Amino acid sequence: MYYLTNTLNMITIQNLTFGYQKNKPVLANLNLQLESGKIYGLLGANGAGKSSLLHQICGIIFPQSGKIEVDQHEPAKRKLDFLKSIYILPEEVDTPNIAIKEYAEIYSPFYEKFDFSLFNNLLTDFEIPEHGSLHQISYGQKKKVMIAFGIATRSKYLFFDEPTNGLDIPSKKQFRKIIASAFEEDQIIMISTHQVRDLDQLIDCILILDDKKIILQADVNDITEKLVFKQVLDLSQSANVIYSEGGLKGHVVVAKNVNQENSKLDMELFFNAVSAEKNSILSLFKKL
Repeated sequence: MYYLTNTLNMITIQNLTFGYQKNKPVLANLNLQLESGKIYGLLGANGAGKSSLLHQICGIIFPQSGKIEVDQHEPAKRKLDFLKSIYILPEEVDTPNIAIKEYAEIYSPFYEKFDFSLFNNLLTDFEIPEHGSLHQISYGQKKKVMIAFGIATRSKYLFFDEPTNGLDIPSKKQFRKIIASAFEEDQIIMISTHQVRDLDQLIDCILILDDKKIILQADVNDITEKLVFKQVLDLSQSANVIYSEGGLKGHVVVAKNVNQENSKLDMELFFNAVSAEKNSILSLFKKL
């Protein structure tokens, strides 16, 4: 159970339950606490409830029971101070048939810190023409425009739902670079995805949503202190293996880090390990 503290820029969720149909909860007794200065990766299988959780925090849909506080605001009340501090990019974007510049001029006043210079620079980074039309560009380009707009709002709370869907490989790399360079210490960024490899080397803290609740919340450094990720030709070459996957060059393994080895987190491998060996992995981390 988490309790609200006086820390600024904090999101606290206590015993959240929500479902689209009666007696069929998507989220049940979910607890979570997020603090500023971190980029969170929300991982889970398709249909696990990731989008529903984001929409709850943003006040788009409302809890059946439980409590959500964002800087002591209740999202469901949708007060102005709350709304201008938060931005969500949904998985599917639907843009009006107007020029990109006109879109920014119309919607930027909702965000008092909107940075037009940053927005234009991000369009350049994404190779999107500033004076182009949202109607005349591809879906992937529209997604990049909306990612640029979201970052340019400089909102304290940024939520991206499957942002790399529709992006090609170079654009996914550019997305990671832009998020890392634009992130500010007073912000909370949460990125929801099932394409976990797209978030490698970007995330500070991993959240895994399963069985209607957050089953794991762990900083990347904590994960690599407790677990080692490596490739071996033969499984006998590695002790304390919890999970392994075979390949053309032997095996990639997740093992207990008993010898304090240094390794880089493989998010896809870690997520697969949690899915397959849930109890063994979760026993190494603080119980939520």
